[in-house]
Amino acid sequence: MNSSQFRRAASAPPLPNRTVSFVWYCVKQFKFLMLLMLVLESGQALGGILVPYAIKNLMDAVNLGRANLPLWDAFRQPLLLLLALNLMEIIFSRSSGAILIIMGPRLRQRTSRLLYAYLQQHSPRYFANHFAGSLAHRISETAMSVNHTMWSVLCDFWPIAITFTVSVTLLLQANQGLGLFVAGWVLLYVLISYGFATRCQPYAQSYAATRSLVNGKIVDAVTNIMNAKLFARLDYEREHLESFLETEVQAGRRTFWYMERVRWFQFIAAACLKVGTIAYALMLWDSGQISVGDFAMSTGLALLIISDARNLTRRFLEFFEYIGNIANGVDTIVREHEIIDASQPAELAIQRGRIEFKQVCFGYEASQPVFAGLNVVIEAGQRVGLVGFSGSGKSSFVNLILRNYEPQSGQILIDGQDIGLCSQDSLHQQVSLIPQDPSLFHRSLKDNIRYGRLQADDREIRQAAALAHADDFIQAMPDGYDALVGERGVKLSGGQRQRIAIARVMLKDAPVLILDEATSSLDSVTEKIIQDNLDRVMGRKTVIAIAHRLSTIAHLDRILVFDQGRIVEDGSHDELLARQGFYHRLWQMQAGGFLPDQAEAVE
Repeated sequence: MNSSQFRRAASAPPLPNRTVSFVWYCVKQFKFLMLLMLVLESGQALGGILVPYAIKNLMDAVNLGRANLPLWDAFRQPLLLLLALNLMEIIFSRSSGAILIIMGPRLRQRTSRLLYAYLQQHSPRYFANHFAGSLAHRISETAMSVNHTMWSVLCDFWPIAITFTVSVTLLLQANQGLGLFVAGWVLLYVLISYGFATRCQPYAQSYAATRSLVNGKIVDAVTNIMNAKLFARLDYEREHLESFLETEVQAGRRTFWYMERVRWFQFIAAACLKVGTIAYALMLWDSGQISVGDFAMSTGLALLIISDARNLTRRFLEFFEYIGNIANGVDTIVREHEIIDASQPAELAIQRGRIEFKQVCFGYEASQPVFAGLNVVIEAGQRVGLVGFSGSGKSSFVNLILRNYEPQSGQILIDGQDIGLCSQDSLHQQVSLIPQDPSLFHRSLKDNIRYGRLQADDREIRQAAALAHADDFIQAMPDGYDALVGERGVKLSGGQRQRIAIARVMLKDAPVLILDEATSSLDSVTEKIIQDNLDRVMGRKTVIAIAHRLSTIAHLDRILVFDQGRIVEDGSHDELLARQGFYHRLWQMQAGGFLPDQAEAVE
């Protein structure tokens, strides 16, 4: 698919989905520096390859036998040329290296920034289908491979091309037959090496994909290390990981064995050039067709060509490995965005918080609908509980409000504004969610709470923490509010993470609040305190609460009872109990305040 036809978020960078185009998009802002590097690398290559020519002049001077001249007068010109070439090689190479230092980190930074900015716009479904560790690894490896690809072109292929061209030119001047012999060898060698390298690309790309997969598996295993310990599954996890590590070994061996075959060709071809050039040059010298200097130059150039030819083959293989890494990263990350804003999205402005579903049809898969023509209105300021069995539609209802997914048809309106026509940022700025299993950044407790409102001062942060009943345990920690919470908040207990998440949302103070078992990890006393504080903070906010423990939502204004994607009952707790219907049976059958898992349990 053409990159311009991609369905992509407007705020995402317009990254091409073709490998070469992607590389150019990343590097094009450095084109003047790259042009300067080409000039400098040209000078460096010329400085190196013309050394045999300077030696030829020295040998010819020796052969002419200038014994009656002072040493400096006899060899001044070739010695000055040799000195100039060495200085040229040093100055140009180090100048190129300086540009590399300036440009290299910036290029990697730019590529990583672009890929991450594009990745951010993917939907929850995308992230559910990919390992976080694998995605992070692909961003890093793709950025590094873009750098290496450019260095291969600028610092390897271009200088080698100059070396080959100048070498053949010098040899043609010495003797046409010798020059044509080397030119033919160079042409054949480059074509065969390129052919080998292109055939190696699928191996390299497969190896890159396998490495990313294994990296994701390792991150997953490390993230869940405590589960492995608690279930005494350390041996099982090692065996589980071993199968993926073995896959990586096999992919690596396939790639490296192919490369080894290429190296056999490389060494045999180099031997042919070395022996052939020296033998041919000897024959020409013996017949008087070339001078001693020409013979010395031919030998020196042959050795330089062999050195660069071996380097060329290796660089070809590495180049296509880098290209494979980039192709793998582009194929994984630069995909169509599932959920995007309209071309000119409106800014959602929630004044009251009235939510309406109008003929909403939705299914995670089109063939398996969750909602079929759902109609429901949640009035501004209402506090509404959602109950039902797993899979009944509660989470889907909330996900649609958050626009984590989009309905196949129908509208979801907030204060009469279609959220599908509004920007996602403006929606998320005015809707808060406290999830059942909150995730925290590996940052300080203060930073995690301030995430709700970045402009909040320390007093406001402590006030929100106090309302969430978190201030006491934070103060008891050695570093207090500056304490780091660990990856995803692992240094905190489940209840502590939940209280930090509640404090964060209290600080955000959005007009619409969604609670997904927001106090499920808390003890009953703490839950009661926080619930009272939440009630005060809620004020006249529109509140939607998912609950499996029915007692936590009994005090709300209204309860929606879901069953198989339909709202089967709607009313207050007392009204629903009085009807002696579905909710009443749930209330009677719940064990310890929780809903049973299966519908059959209430029948």
